[in-house]
Amino acid sequence: MSPQELETLLETIPDARDGLTRTERIILYVLQETRRELNGRNVPTVMLYGRVVEHVNISEAELHVYLDRLGVRG
Repeated sequence: MSPQELETLLETIPDARDGLTRTERIILYVLQETRRELNGRNVPTVMLYGRVVEHVNISEAELHVYLDRLGVRG
């Protein structure tokens, strides 16, 4: 198994502790940090996407799928 295949596999397998994948955990972390910066206000999806893309390579459509799965609604 190549290193890239292993990384892809690790991205898709949920963690045993809480059932979140690495990408989901990153999205929630970035969301929390951004809300803290905005003093608890809602985070625009565009701003969240821009910050999440700094950590993982996903499309805007994929971000919306993750947000729906996590129960994050506007």
